[in-house]
Amino acid sequence: MKIIDFSQTNSIMNQYMAEMRDKDYQHNRLLFRNNIMRIGELEAYEISKTLSYEERDVQTPLGTARVSVPSDKVVLATIFRAGLPFHNGFLNIFDHAGNAFVSAYREYTDQSHTDVSIHVEYLATPDIDGKTLIIADPMLATGGSMELGYKAFLTKGTPKNVHVACVIAAPEGIEHIRKTFPDDRTTIWCAAIDPGLNEHKYIVPGFGDAGDLCYGEKI
Repeated sequence: MKIIDFSQTNSIMNQYMAEMRDKDYQHNRLLFRNNIMRIGELEAYEISKTLSYEERDVQTPLGTARVSVPSDKVVLATIFRAGLPFHNGFLNIFDHAGNAFVSAYREYTDQSHTDVSIHVEYLATPDIDGKTLIIADPMLATGGSMELGYKAFLTKGTPKNVHVACVIAAPEGIEHIRKTFPDDRTTIWCAAIDPGLNEHKYIVPGFGDAGDLCYGEKI
């Protein structure tokens, strides 16, 4: 299983990450959503380099151009609700892709908010059999929601390759993906890998709850 950590190489992505982490910038939900979307666009571009391509002739007003275009069929999948702006970034790049959505949310099962269960309630997806599946979710914390989302998508076919795309990952989440996803067909892409999780299963230092920062607090 390959793990791509973009924080190991300096790029403009560092600026977006700095703004997303900064508690003073986080009051601007539009900026936060836009930065998540931009990181999605950059990761999508990098993932596009791994696809299979085929040459074809394109007729221009002045002649014929020979170009290479992706031959892989891509399905973009995301987990509601924090994944929506991230998904849009990928969709801006892979505009011909199919789209899949799953609703997964965390629920604390104890009063101290240390035990977490993940629930899946909604699934809408095209056939993913033989496709390149990109699952985009900003936070890879425990990996539980990513696993349940992936298993839900598998009810609609078996993908050729799987790309797990996130903004921030924790080592615990990466290890969970190693154990539950096909090792020879999965790549993890992340803008940063943080040290770990706190007692509430949030990534530290992270940037907080991505869904709340994008769309406001929930009850």
